[in-house]
Amino acid sequence: MSVRRVGFCLSEKKRRRMNLDAFAAFCAGHGVEVVEIDLTRPLVHQGPFDIIVHKLSDVIVEAERDSQSQRVLADFQSYVSAHPATVLLDPLPAMTRLLDRFASYRIMSRLHDSLRDWCICSPPYLEIHSDSDLPSIQQALMTQGLSFPLICKTRVAHGSLSHEMSLIFGADGLADVRPPCVLQSFVSHGAVLHKVFVVGDQHFCVKRPSLKNFPSDRKTIFFNSHQVSKPESNSHLTALDEQKPGLPPPSSEAVAALVRELRARLGMALFGVDVIVDVHTHTLTAIDINIFPGYEGVPQFFSSLLSHIQSVLDRQASAGPRGANPPESMQAAGGLSGGLSPAEVDL
Repeated sequence: MSVRRVGFCLSEKKRRRMNLDAFAAFCAGHGVEVVEIDLTRPLVHQGPFDIIVHKLSDVIVEAERDSQSQRVLADFQSYVSAHPATVLLDPLPAMTRLLDRFASYRIMSRLHDSLRDWCICSPPYLEIHSDSDLPSIQQALMTQGLSFPLICKTRVAHGSLSHEMSLIFGADGLADVRPPCVLQSFVSHGAVLHKVFVVGDQHFCVKRPSLKNFPSDRKTIFFNSHQVSKPESNSHLTALDEQKPGLPPPSSEAVAALVRELRARLGMALFGVDVIVDVHTHTLTAIDINIFPGYEGVPQFFSSLLSHIQSVLDRQASAGPRGANPPESMQAAGGLSGGLSPAEVDL
């Protein structure tokens, strides 16, 4: 049986966090060759690839304003279009959509209807497109059913700035809003975040610290979500003032239902969803979706990823050259210019 070639296209930071060298050594023992793709060189000279695993978030975001990134993205798309047998994990259009919180929050807002039997929902939210929206925020908050406190997040869900958030406690704090951004009702959840990491048909739930509930009479709190919810985080923003009985963990069946629904809606295999449990209703609440996350705390990540890659290629091989491709092999030919435009990313 011939060795399968898997191309990895990652930023240097993502490569280190994933420990790609260790993963390559792991794959080599299972008849799979891992090839690091260099986007400064033509892909045609680096292939062929049976599958390409990528996180092109940096390139996609920078292509909005940088001509070199536009060329890199165009070259990547051209290669993918010219090699339809190469599986792309995950599809570029799906990844681009999740870089826009306006789009991902629209997806989450529909979970209540499709997962009603599991008592799964997402908090009400409001899109703030520009400064012209600011005078009407208070009325819009009432119309959309939002209540204070509010979490304010940047529209672009990538890069260091995407982790810079604020917690707004009243109308005076709305002066701190900087469009384009999303306002989302804060749900009291006992300072516990559950990060659900998805790898194909498998998923893993990891417990992390999160924001505690605060008194309502205070000024806006600015924080970095990455620092607050790191595994080793020890922030005063997450420390409960008094000992209260812990909430029960999310139902494994409900989490599985959520993952199945999101996989179908996103057409993706490598993503994460942040969920919390409402302290009052015990409702499972989805608050964010993440592209190809870090998978910290998932010891089975290497074996799970390799297993998924092999299963995707096995299905493709059994389908034959004329067979239908799995969702992960959707090709990204065009349609990405202005990738964060709501008209293009909305479902």
